[in-house]
Amino acid sequence: MLKKAICLLAICSAATSSELDQLIDSSSAIVDQIDRGIKLAGAAQGYAHQGTGLSDGTLSQTAHITSEHLQAYNNALMDFANNYLPYGSVQQVLEEKAQQELTLLNDSVDTFSEVVVEIMHVQEVAEMSETASSPQEEAQVQEYVAANSEMLVITEEQASTYSQSLDDIESHANNASAYIAVAANTEAVSFLQQGAENNNTTAEQATLSYSANMQWVKMSWSSTNNASAVYLNGNDGIGLDLYVTEAEVLLAGSESEYYLSSPIAQGYNCFMYGENCE
Repeated sequence: MLKKAICLLAICSAATSSELDQLIDSSSAIVDQIDRGIKLAGAAQGYAHQGTGLSDGTLSQTAHITSEHLQAYNNALMDFANNYLPYGSVQQVLEEKAQQELTLLNDSVDTFSEVVVEIMHVQEVAEMSETASSPQEEAQVQEYVAANSEMLVITEEQASTYSQSLDDIESHANNASAYIAVAANTEAVSFLQQGAENNNTTAEQATLSYSANMQWVKMSWSSTNNASAVYLNGNDGIGLDLYVTEAEVLLAGSESEYYLSSPIAQGYNCFMYGENCE
C-alpha cells in the first residue's frame, strides 16, 4: 500500500520544480528499497517454515537503505520544505521570458545590421551627390552611378528585410523591457503571484504577454479564463511608468555605441574603408 500510494503520487503530480523532482526521485528510491525488503522478508518467512528456498546470504544487502539514500532524501526534504514554490515563481517566469525576448532582439539586430551594410551604398550616393559643387563633379557622380547601377540598386527584398527587422527590434525590445521592469518590482511580482494562487495554478502554466495597446503585462490563467495585469503607464497602484517620448528614444539612440559605430555616424568612407575618419 505504501509503494502504491507513493507511485501514484509520482505519476499524478506535475513536477513543477527541481525541488519536487529531487523529492520524488529520492523518496521513490527509498520506497523501492522498502518494497524489495518487504518482498525478501515475506519470502524468508514462507521458505523458512517450509524448510526450503535458501539464498546466498547476501540478498538482504540489495534492499539496504544506504547513507547515500538517506543523504539524497533528507537533503531533498529540507530543500523542498524551504525552497519549493507550489504556485511557481512569477519572477522566474518573467526573467526567462525577458531572456527569450533579448535573444530574439539580438537576432533581429543581426539581421538589421546585415541588410544595412548591403544597402549602405545609398549613403555613398547621397554623400557624393551632396558634395558635388560643379557640373564636372556632378558628371563624375553620374558616371559612377551609371557604371555601378547594379550594385547601387536597392531591391524590394532588401527594403522588406530592413523594415521587418526594425519592427522586430522594437517589438522584442519593448517586450524585454516590460518583463524586466515587472520582474524587478516586488509589488508587481506579488500581485501576479497572488493571481496564480487565486486561480490554483502555477506561474509556469500562465500565458505571459505584453500589450503596447493596453500598456500592460498580463498573465492569463487558462484553467479559469481569468487574468492579472500590471500597467506600465503609472495608471495603477503599483506605479510603474516606463514610457518615453519619441524624442527621448532618438536621443538615446544617437548616444548609443551601436549608432556611434555605424556608417551614418562615421561616414561611408570611414566605415567602409577607414578613410577620412575624424
